[in-house]
Amino acid sequence: MNFHTRKWVKPEDLNPNGTLFGGSLLRWIDEEAAIYAICQLDNQRVVTKFMSEINFVSSARQGDIIELGMTATHFGRTSITLRCEVRNKITRKSILTVEKMVFVNLDENGEPAPHGRTQIRYAEETFARYRESSRQVPQSAVAVEDERAAARAEADSLH
Repeated sequence: MNFHTRKWVKPEDLNPNGTLFGGSLLRWIDEEAAIYAICQLDNQRVVTKFMSEINFVSSARQGDIIELGMTATHFGRTSITLRCEVRNKITRKSILTVEKMVFVNLDENGEPAPHGRTQIRYAEETFARYRESSRQVPQSAVAVEDERAAARAEADSLH
């Protein structure tokens, strides 16, 4: 499970009992899960399709720092299934688990679309692909940059 996001429980996040309001936590979870799905599927058009039973194990109080963990458990043809755990950052005590969250990959028309993914992609792999693609700069851009560098060198020599 990857724990990437941390939240600081503030007064506006509390319920009348002085503990973390479940609605605030669910909003954070849905946002984090959507971002995770977007990163895994390389598509910003994903929607929440399903959330299983939500099991509140313990609570958090004002000032606590919590962390949200996500992992992909299944890749469907057009969907991705995630598991979520929220825990107290300091004590590592579990606050909540959601065993199953399904997100659907959409095309530009808002219709379910195959995503072609079959396994979790880690940030290091994505960064390596990005670095490799940025090295493959089109020749015309290289020529333009060379011209700019020559012009800067000439201007510097005049001063």
